Amino acid sequence: MKRDLMEKFLTGGKSMLLAYDQGLEHGPSSDFNEKNVDPAYIMDIAAKGGFNGVVFQKGVAERFYDGRVPLIVKLNGKSSLPKGEPVSRQVCSVEHAVALGAKGVGYTIYLGSEHEPRMFREFGKIQEEAHEKGIPAIAWVYPRGAAVQNDTSKETVAYAARAGLELGADAVKIKYTGDPASFSWAVKAAAGARVFMSGGPKAPTDDDFLRQVEGVIQAGGTGLAVGRNVWQNQDPLAMAGKLRKVIFGR
Repeated sequence: MKRDLMEKFLTGGKSMLLAYDQGLEHGPSSDFNEKNVDPAYIMDIAAKGGFNGVVFQKGVAERFYDGRVPLIVKLNGKSSLPKGEPVSRQVCSVEHAVALGAKGVGYTIYLGSEHEPRMFREFGKIQEEAHEKGIPAIAWVYPRGAAVQNDTSKETVAYAARAGLELGADAVKIKYTGDPASFSWAVKAAAGARVFMSGGPKAPTDDDFLRQVEGVIQAGGTGLAVGRNVWQNQDPLAMAGKLRKVIFGR
C-alpha cells in the first residue's frame, strides 16, 4: 500500500490547515484588515490555534515562517486582475520550498479552464519532484471557466476530487457540495487521496460554517483548509477551538 505522505499533517487521520495564500490571489483590499494583513499575526494563530499546518506563498514563507507548525508552500498563483479563462502558473520550485522548510507543497488547478492542460503538465512534474523529496503534493482543484456551469454540484466536485487522484495528488482541496450525502461521493471518487474542504469566503455566521465542516467529517473527509473563516473572525483562536472539536472531537 502506498505510504501516506500526508501523515505529518494528520492527527488521528484528520487535519486542520490554516490557509493564507489569498494575498496574491485576491489582493489586500478584499480580504485583509489592520490585523490580518500582517503574516506574523497569521503565523501566531496557526501555532496557538492547534493547526496541523500553515499555507504560505514563498515570499511570505521567506519572511514570516518560524517553524512552529508544518509549512505548505503554494507553488503557483495569479492575481485577480486578468479576465478570461483562468490559469495559474508555477512561481516557486519544489527545491526552494523544501529549503524554506516546507513539509508539503500545494498547487491550484482550474479544472475546466481552456488552460487546464498547462496546469496538468506543471502539476505532474511538481508531484514527481515532491515525491522524490518525500513530501506530499496537494492539489487545489477548482472547476472554473466558461465550460463550468455549477462548481459545487455533486458531479462537478466529485470530478475535481477524481482529477486530483488521477494526477497523483496526495490530497485534494475542493469546495463543499452543501450536504454530507453528495460530498461523500467526492470522497469516494478521491479513492484514498486525502480530501480537504476549501474554507472559502467568510460564512454569514460561525454556526453556518461549523455545519459545513460537520458535513465534511460525516462524509468521510480528512478535514479543512481554512483561511478567512478563521483569521477574519473577531476571535480567531476561539473559532479554531470550535473547529478542532468538530474535526478531532476535542
